[in-house]
Amino acid sequence: MSDKLKIGVILSSTRKGRMAEVVHDWFALKTREREDMAFGLLDLREANLPFFDEDAPPAAKTPEHAAARAWEEAIQGYDGFIVLTCEYNHSISAALKNAFDYGYRGWVRKPLGAVGYGGVGAARAVEHLRLIGVNFGMVPVAGAVHIGGADFMTLSKTRDPQSLGDHLDKSLGALLDDIAWWGKITKAARA
Repeated sequence: MSDKLKIGVILSSTRKGRMAEVVHDWFALKTREREDMAFGLLDLREANLPFFDEDAPPAAKTPEHAAARAWEEAIQGYDGFIVLTCEYNHSISAALKNAFDYGYRGWVRKPLGAVGYGGVGAARAVEHLRLIGVNFGMVPVAGAVHIGGADFMTLSKTRDPQSLGDHLDKSLGALLDDIAWWGKITKAARA
């Protein structure tokens, strides 16, 4: 049995032309030598969740939609999550909020972190995400990465994850350290 924490990395945008893959490529490049975590990709575009229309929340009843049941099962296998989030109208995407609404057991008592990208580094979306996480009994960590301003403009133009350089490494390291610390504690407590 591996001691590595299994961390789900969520691509939260489903729109055409999204930057999610480019941000994920940067994240994967920067985390490939992290030995205490194994990262798994959860792409909301591929999850293809219908908009929530169940007669009861997943906390009370297993969802009826097959895609929603598959999503709930997928997230249950992770010890924590890092969301790669853009910002739409000062918040997270509707697809991401819908994914939270369709899950429950998979979120509870697990750490939640974020890599935000956009004009202001998705700062408002990250704060909103933390509030949503609290409602699901998650542990939103203090660390976060904000790819904004000139960094985001460069990344948008080049679509090259190496164009960001190394100046975000410190904030990414802090995020990963927070996820690892809380991940170990919550995993042991859940056991």
